[in-house]
Amino acid sequence: MTTSSRTIWRGRILALLGILFIALNVRTAVAAISPILSVIENDIALTSFGLGVLGMLPPIAFALAGIFAPALARTRGLDASLLIAAIAMVVGSGIRALSDNYLMLALGSIIALGGMGIGNILLPPAVKKYFPDRLATVTGGYVMLISMGAAIPAFFAAPVAEVAGWRVSVSVWAVLALTALVPWLVLSLRGRDSRRAAAREAAVLAAPTSISVWSMVRSRTAWAITIAFAVSSISFYSFFAWLPEILIESANMTNVEAGAMLSLFGLIGIPLGILSPILVSRISNVGLIILAGVVAGAVGFIGLAFAPETLTWLWVLLVGVGSITFPISLVLINLRTRSHEASAALSGFVQSIGYTVAALGPFAVALVRELSGGWVLPLMFLLAASLLGLVSALWLTRPRFVEDELQITPTTSDKLRN
Repeated sequence: MTTSSRTIWRGRILALLGILFIALNVRTAVAAISPILSVIENDIALTSFGLGVLGMLPPIAFALAGIFAPALARTRGLDASLLIAAIAMVVGSGIRALSDNYLMLALGSIIALGGMGIGNILLPPAVKKYFPDRLATVTGGYVMLISMGAAIPAFFAAPVAEVAGWRVSVSVWAVLALTALVPWLVLSLRGRDSRRAAAREAAVLAAPTSISVWSMVRSRTAWAITIAFAVSSISFYSFFAWLPEILIESANMTNVEAGAMLSLFGLIGIPLGILSPILVSRISNVGLIILAGVVAGAVGFIGLAFAPETLTWLWVLLVGVGSITFPISLVLINLRTRSHEASAALSGFVQSIGYTVAALGPFAVALVRELSGGWVLPLMFLLAASLLGLVSALWLTRPRFVEDELQITPTTSDKLRN
């Protein structure tokens, strides 16, 4: 193996580690707080409005990242931008652990979630850049780790808080985020030393092209993926904000038991992350997969609303299965684009709009809960939102590329990748 070949393989190994560790960390801040809210309230006053705001922060931060992350990648480079994301994760989680008032807790959450949002947007183009020959495999792997990153804090947050205090429970995730920092730091330093590599990446990211985030508004496929992503995200973030409270009040569970159910909800994403690229590659009509997810989620919402104490685990599991539209959407971002810049543009479009809509979920659930005095109507709201996924199921019956719909011919990036 030549020196050049060894360098390329080392770069790919570092990139793979960086992609997987970023994926492992892009949900930890979302799941680390809700299971231990009652413990945090002993030190920090938390109102219903304040809790609703905290529940809205993840999708809002991720939506803003969808707008700004592609521009950051063009100006700073993809590797350096992912390094910035990892640094923000570490710093934000650290601030949250040290918080002694609500504003500090919210500030730490914004920083951590901002870094995670950048990671969300730039993971698909990172896969496209380093693994154009392994798109489905690497995407499935990182989607699986995203689910693990959501499930692990949900399971361990309450037990660790009971033993060592909530600050230790929160600070653990700052330490975990350090794993994402190291590979991208090395790749960023290597890229800075290699002007040729930097020029190549700049050409890919900034190639003259009509593909921009908002040009995707003319693509039916982009809208179909966006709707599927949005309705899945509404359920996901509403559950991570409110599922423990729902189960404590409706199913008479303890904090630890409710945290375990939240962990189950997150863990179901692991097999879904593995299955998604396999299903998409073998079933040309992706709409059938989305339809199955919508039906499963609907049954789960109905069960939690009207029989929360009976087969609780099954209802939670079915809602989790319904979220298969989330990994399917991430897989499709790369599989329905031909080029690196189209992947980045589609990722920004899907996630910025999807997370903006998803931000309404936790707040709407809190509002309906306040007005109704129970959890039946909030769960019916989530059921109604999930049914919008049927539109995506209808529109994604046949495989199409967004460049074809936008009538964009192959660009400089295609030549560079080839």
